[in-house]
Amino acid sequence: MELRRDVFQAIADPTRRAIIALVAMQAMTPGAIAGNFDSSRQTISKHIQILSECELLQQKQKGREIHYHLNALKLKEIADFVEPFRKLWDDRFNKLESIMKNYQPK
Repeated sequence: MELRRDVFQAIADPTRRAIIALVAMQAMTPGAIAGNFDSSRQTISKHIQILSECELLQQKQKGREIHYHLNALKLKEIADFVEPFRKLWDDRFNKLESIMKNYQPK
């Protein structure tokens, strides 16, 4: 059985979230991605590898270069999973806000 990386663990890292934001705008080569960070190219390459293993990034060969782009379908899967929890917490915060507005100290 092939072990897969946890997508939520992958997006928990701020550098990987920044990489996702970069490639969401346009497909980029690993060198172009690394150029946006103070980390070594090897470190950024490892982040790209993790995001690729989680299927958040996909690669396309263009001539001799590899370009990474965002896999929007995988990102939508994550958003769809999180959405019910967001609604739950919104409802709870709205109830708390209502209680606080109506609170009358004695």
